[in-house]
Amino acid sequence: MEYRLLGRSGLAVSRLCLGTMTFGSETDRAGAFDQLDTFVAAGGSFIDTADVYSKGVSEEIIGAWLADRPGVRDQLVIATKGRFPMAAHANGAGLSRRHLGDALNASLRRLGVETVDLYQMHSWDPLTPIEEYLRFIDDAVSAGKVHYFGLSNFTGWQLTAVAERARAHGWTAPVSLQPQYNLLTRYIELEITAAAGEYGLGLIPWSPLAGGWLTGKYSRDQLPTGATRLGENPARGMEGYDRRNTGRTWAVLDVVRELAAETGLSMAQVSLAWLADRPLVTAPIVGARTTEQLQGSLAVAEVHLDPALTARLDEVSRPELPDYPYGAMGTDQRSRVLPSPAGG
Repeated sequence: MEYRLLGRSGLAVSRLCLGTMTFGSETDRAGAFDQLDTFVAAGGSFIDTADVYSKGVSEEIIGAWLADRPGVRDQLVIATKGRFPMAAHANGAGLSRRHLGDALNASLRRLGVETVDLYQMHSWDPLTPIEEYLRFIDDAVSAGKVHYFGLSNFTGWQLTAVAERARAHGWTAPVSLQPQYNLLTRYIELEITAAAGEYGLGLIPWSPLAGGWLTGKYSRDQLPTGATRLGENPARGMEGYDRRNTGRTWAVLDVVRELAAETGLSMAQVSLAWLADRPLVTAPIVGARTTEQLQGSLAVAEVHLDPALTARLDEVSRPELPDYPYGAMGTDQRSRVLPSPAGG
């Protein structure tokens, strides 16, 4: 397993991150233990969870696994998140000092650890002042409860505001961003990746296989059925069948399928390898229902696509954009060569 530094920090993590959202829901305790053992045996060190995953059960399973394997904690980087409701009262959600204090302490108890290596704000909170949660994080770092902090699902201007406030006050700054990013969802490249790069945030992409679409398991002419996420619920979230069943999706999948045949990799492995080597990406989050699925992802731990193959994927998955501000006209205006004044 290759290792990389997380953003501009000195924290070394494995090239793949184990996502544990399925633990306690789609994956039982025994299956979760097996996945964790398999990941660590393959050289993986980076484990991501959140308090809301199975309402705390995911963290509890990881904590039980850690307790059952003395000594393994020291070699791991454990990341969790706080922001969403875990209690039905007015202060049971958000990024307030009150809620984050409760959430972090509860996560530490469930995980059975004294310190979380990476504590992430799970989403933007429009009600809480940025200074409030930055002071909380700074205090948590000083108290030894958190080593580093990151953001999840923040837009470009939001992460810029957080990074600038932290810089201005000398408080602990974020080192990472966890966004959705894959061959079918590249819109973070318009603003978010530039902002992340400016402030030294490493990307930890979630949904690297677009909810299963990039595995090739779905058909353009048949509604999903069976024991898959869309088979059980075709309208599921952002990867819902009607949302993703477009000409662009099938064009991308056709090229992924071609490259899989040329390289001997699976479609999922081609897609993961492409993402793992995108600029600023530290470690895609690979989640699985079963150990067999996880092993397929781990096979990509040291795979790098030929640049010519990467270029084919870049071209077919390039987002369709308006001329301004992201298309040709906008690009000309932002280029290092000044355009003709005729453009306005």
